[in-house]
Amino acid sequence: MHSRFKAAAIHAAPVFLDATATTDKAVSLVHEAARAGAALVAFPETFIPAFPVWAALAAPIDNHDLFARMADQSILVDGPEVVRIREAAKAAGIVVSIGISERSPVSVGCLWNSNLLIGEDGDILNHHRKLVPTFYEKLIWAAGDGAGLRVVETAIGRIGQLICGENTNPLARYSLMAQGEQLHISSWPPVWPTRRPAGGGNYDNLAANRLRAGAHCFEAKVFGLVTASVLDRAAFDTIAACDPRAAEVLEGTPRAASFFLDPTGTQIGEALQEEGILYAEIDLAACIEPKQFHDVVGYYNRFDVFDLAVNRRRLAPATFRDTASAPPAAAVLTPVPGDGA
Repeated sequence: MHSRFKAAAIHAAPVFLDATATTDKAVSLVHEAARAGAALVAFPETFIPAFPVWAALAAPIDNHDLFARMADQSILVDGPEVVRIREAAKAAGIVVSIGISERSPVSVGCLWNSNLLIGEDGDILNHHRKLVPTFYEKLIWAAGDGAGLRVVETAIGRIGQLICGENTNPLARYSLMAQGEQLHISSWPPVWPTRRPAGGGNYDNLAANRLRAGAHCFEAKVFGLVTASVLDRAAFDTIAACDPRAAEVLEGTPRAASFFLDPTGTQIGEALQEEGILYAEIDLAACIEPKQFHDVVGYYNRFDVFDLAVNRRRLAPATFRDTASAPPAAAVLTPVPGDGA
């Protein structure tokens, strides 16, 4: 049996650097998608509390205040914001994928670019931290680990997730293919500037995301859900205030889109660039026929030639061993010759 279901891709702006208000918005969107009949809803990269595009636009010495706000509004996986998302998923009976900026419980300045997959019962099914922050993202986030490189078996199918530039990493993508992935969620920022527009050669976020997502769907023979956020006026104005030239860069940088792909890499329907929710009907039986042509985790590979090992341990700053060892048994004293005994 192969599932047929409706999926929803959120193309929306967070309430910029406001975790509580953005959580309110996310909960509302979860219920809206569920009322529309969706069994799965996916949010963009670090939807809570925002994507830190200012790191591309102003020198680090000029944006300490924004980093401090980002750290303050980043959230814990066991914090109240995630609790509310989990409650919404359970109340609506829907699977939720959501990007968050995760803060460390042991450091006020350590953040991760993370993604959570939450089941329709409210349980956290997967917690993935982006393996490598990309380019200027290194000024904000720490490197993640392999603990979240997992494909999750759900009632609607086997779901895998990667964040933004990870979809360029063939080993990360293959690790999900090798776990029987059927639907791949990729999450993205609203813009990703790399050059000043006047000089040309700026990164085309829309074209690059379409290329990477299409390649993965074609190679893995899976459905793709691409979800990107929106840069709204409030975020634009705040970021533009960082540097006099920031507004020009933001105006001239291509905006991302949200869209769906089938297992041949072909786009399903239209892409969405205005704020809203995009829906698609998914029939996982369509993953079967393309596997006849290339099955890179089956017959179309040479496992005697290639050997991939993936470390999925969750990394921690220290290991503490608090259990004291048993005290030694009482020593039997041996008299020393000549001590008068």
